[in-house]
Amino acid sequence: MPPDTATDTRGARHDGWRTLQRFLPYLWPRDNPALRWRIVVASLLILLSTGVQLALPYPLKWAVDAMNVSGPRALQFVLLTVLAYTLGRFGGVMFDNLRNIVFERVGQDATRALAENVFARLHRLSMRFHLARRTGEVTKVIERGTKSIDTMLYFMLFNIAPTLLQLVVVAIIFQITFGWGLVAATGLAVVAYIWVTRTITEWRTALREKMNRLDGQALSRAVDSLLNYETVKYFGAEAREEARYAQATRAYADAAVKSENSLGLLNIAQALVVNLLMAGALAYTVWGWWKGQYTAGQLVFVQTYLTQLFRPLDMLGMVYRTIRQGLIDMAEMFRLIDTPVEVADVPGAPALVVRNPSVTFDNVVFGYDPDRTILHGLSFEVPAGSRVAIVGPSGAGKSTIARLLFRFYDPTAGRILIDGQDIAKVTQASLRAALGIVPQDSVLFNDTIGYNIAYGREGATAQDVAAAAKGAAIAEFLERLPHGLDTEVGERGLKLSGGEKQRVAIARTLVKNPPIVLFDEATSALDTRTEQDILSTMRAVASQRTTLSIAHRLSTIADSDMILVIDQGRLVEQGTHTDLLRRDGLYAEMWARQAAEGEELSEAAE
Repeated sequence: MPPDTATDTRGARHDGWRTLQRFLPYLWPRDNPALRWRIVVASLLILLSTGVQLALPYPLKWAVDAMNVSGPRALQFVLLTVLAYTLGRFGGVMFDNLRNIVFERVGQDATRALAENVFARLHRLSMRFHLARRTGEVTKVIERGTKSIDTMLYFMLFNIAPTLLQLVVVAIIFQITFGWGLVAATGLAVVAYIWVTRTITEWRTALREKMNRLDGQALSRAVDSLLNYETVKYFGAEAREEARYAQATRAYADAAVKSENSLGLLNIAQALVVNLLMAGALAYTVWGWWKGQYTAGQLVFVQTYLTQLFRPLDMLGMVYRTIRQGLIDMAEMFRLIDTPVEVADVPGAPALVVRNPSVTFDNVVFGYDPDRTILHGLSFEVPAGSRVAIVGPSGAGKSTIARLLFRFYDPTAGRILIDGQDIAKVTQASLRAALGIVPQDSVLFNDTIGYNIAYGREGATAQDVAAAAKGAAIAEFLERLPHGLDTEVGERGLKLSGGEKQRVAIARTLVKNPPIVLFDEATSALDTRTEQDILSTMRAVASQRTTLSIAHRLSTIADSDMILVIDQGRLVEQGTHTDLLRRDGLYAEMWARQAAEGEELSEAAE
């Protein structure tokens, strides 16, 4: 089994405050006062809910004390205090839910804005990033980062803030009612509780980070395997793929077991601290009652306050872990945002204006890696309105020319000009608007044929799509389909044949209607009959445009106005088909070899 590509196993550490500072603009948007008002209202509701909950033990205490007194007035008082207690409980629940209703829009908008920014950033990153990325892992980072925002906000604003307020108020009440002893004991228990929670949760966080990495690895393997299911079947590798996926899921399961077991240990430690304090505080109150210092109602008073105080603290482990994990997930997402944009527009770049659609490579040097140069000072010119072909052995740098022309990469040295304008100094949007391409493997969206054709230009009408389908000679094929343009093409267009996909790609380019069209080995994967049909369509498309054809089969470009022969990143020959054959150079050698291969196939067929 081939070794797995190494993945980044570093812990997802982060600067929590810096991460929060980067997120705050999404939470407090300057251009949306309505959302800021929602935050203010939600904060007021938090104060009301906390105030009601802090007042609840008083009517309960009064009711218990009054039950030691007989008489109708005592009964009325007890009934009123009990009613006040129940109304207070209802009020607390009401204020909490109103707070959630008011704040929900804030959380969702913050999540939406951040997710949109990450998605936009990913599309601005260079091809180098997208060729190296693992789709499953990147998707998981975005999913975890966006999902953690709403939960993290909820706990920070609606759990930690009210708990801190309750701690202060309860300390004041205990000091007034029972003195500093109970305050000190409560404070010591809270500190011990927080220390235990933080210590164990730090350990659990490391386990959680490992779970995240293994989860992303399992998803990545699943996505890669399913996307390449044809290759898996070609090589009978189902068992191998199942073993690879099972290895990842077993590792994730082991990490998940350790994480869940650590949660049990955390809960036990927290319960020990809480119940030690509860036992001490109740025993202290009972001792005071026996001495005549406290009433029976104050026993309920202490128990109710400690229960209310430690109810949110019971969740402290989950809250701390959620916030910390949320910060880790957000930090990973911000790292995606911070990925350097390799190809960027220069400040104030103008739009490309194409009047005379010529293409010029001027001493272009380029390599994907610093120690491996692909193009060595390549220079050539494609005159406006001409049909130029680029040929050469495999690895000569032909497809690299297409990527540089679309500015997926920038040359290490030299310039690429369109109509005399350096493409590195114009906006990428205007550059790509002037270029069309029919690639070797035309990947289609999992939608209808009509959607894929109309994708060539935003706002394309049904008439534009129909005209493009006719121009790409696909109209007759569409008429035979029961649903016509509404026919689903499947994932990556796999429901269509190679020739049908190429015609859809040509139609999509016709809808775009660019002045310059690039055919990147657009017929290399097709049979001879389909290839000839596609070539006829390509020639019709090229009649009104500047075209650059990158080809492996020389017979497909023999009628080009100019043929450029590339070898090891250098232009070694150029001329018409006839001229190049007369020179008896590399092109003539390639032509003779392909002709011989064709004759051998014909003899074998006979």
